[in-house]
Amino acid sequence: MERLKEIIAAHAGQEGPLLPILHDVQAEYGHVSEEAVRMIAAALNLSRAEVHGVVSFYHDFRDEPDGRAVLKLCRAEACQARGVEALAQGIAEHPRVKVETVYCLGLCSVGPNALAGAKVHARLDAAKLAALVDALAAEVAA
Repeated sequence: MERLKEIIAAHAGQEGPLLPILHDVQAEYGHVSEEAVRMIAAALNLSRAEVHGVVSFYHDFRDEPDGRAVLKLCRAEACQARGVEALAQGIAEHPRVKVETVYCLGLCSVGPNALAGAKVHARLDAAKLAALVDALAAEVAA
């Protein structure tokens, strides 16, 4: 929990530090545990219910580790017009990759797009998407 204390301290002077803290906790641990919720609430003088409400509201936060890589596939109108639905149907269920829907990654002119970790992948076609899913699965397996 020492690292959690460091994360909280790094954002202590900011206005509205809750979301940045939660993002850093999620990135560090892969989820926001009940213990983390308690510590964050105490540090920010919030109730546990307030912190838990934010964690449960946003899809990016998990309260338990998942163990799978996450691929965020854009299904906004521009990506739909460029064939993302056909690509999504072509992705086989993979036990090590979780595909989540997002609505706009901000690269509408070069869609369909996906976000894997912090990297955006543009101009996806079936082969590129399959290779991306396989690469993510291999990272998790390693």
